[in-house]
Amino acid sequence: MKAGFVSIFGRPNAGKSTLLNKLTGEKLAIVSPKVQTTRHRIKGIVTEKDHQIIFSDTPGIIEPRYKLHEKMMLAVKSAAADADLALLLIDVHENLEEVNAIFSSLGLKVPAILAVNKIDKADAARKDEVIRFFGDKKYVSEIIPLSALNGEGTAALLQAIIHYLPEGEPFFEGDELSDLPTRFFVAEMIREKIFLLYQDEIPYHTTVIVNEFKQKSTLIKIRAEIIVQRETQKGILLGEGGKMIRQLGTDARKDIEAFLGQKVFLELFVKVRPKWRDNEMMLKEYGYH
Repeated sequence: MKAGFVSIFGRPNAGKSTLLNKLTGEKLAIVSPKVQTTRHRIKGIVTEKDHQIIFSDTPGIIEPRYKLHEKMMLAVKSAAADADLALLLIDVHENLEEVNAIFSSLGLKVPAILAVNKIDKADAARKDEVIRFFGDKKYVSEIIPLSALNGEGTAALLQAIIHYLPEGEPFFEGDELSDLPTRFFVAEMIREKIFLLYQDEIPYHTTVIVNEFKQKSTLIKIRAEIIVQRETQKGILLGEGGKMIRQLGTDARKDIEAFLGQKVFLELFVKVRPKWRDNEMMLKEYGYH
């Protein structure tokens, strides 16, 4: 039996969350075209008869601008510290020198697979250039080209991961998909819809807290608060006559029902909490430890 922790690292929008969802076969991490969608370290557990892989999706590596960013980068550091294997994900079109500097700064002490993502959107010359560039980097144990979106190369990646895993007993029971509570995933699904429905700064100034999660006889009642920084942002979230918040609720409820396999009654409220992204107490309250 092989079992171990595999942490996924990369810059914003490299495709880390898409890859986690593809490798686990479950939508555990929210995905949007906007950068910095992932804020937490999200574990996804894959258990088969001869191996157990505990994947960690991490926030995209950035220079912190406020305390929320600092918390996100602490999640990256903790994932690097306890990994048995690092999975370094690069968009095939990224600046290679910049990515190399970021990966070198992780100070990895474990084997690392470099996964070159989005190869379906690049020609052979660019793919070869990326592979040549990273081929002599000491922190890279193996290079695998893939497309996280369509699954090309992910089977080869999975076999390589299993090869590098240490032998050992499973860490989790066979049917567990993650170590995070259901409320976390519900809040993330609501936050994903905010990223998809709203423009400009709104998604980045917003977080979601699930205050109530009650199992009724025929459905699950969920009450969630959307936290913003300014009254003007609250107005944009609500929309004219509440049109936008109703659309948000409808879209989020569909995903939550699919995830839970039950009917859901979802109530959304918007609260203004000035400068919450730089307030240590509020960040702890909102789950950013």
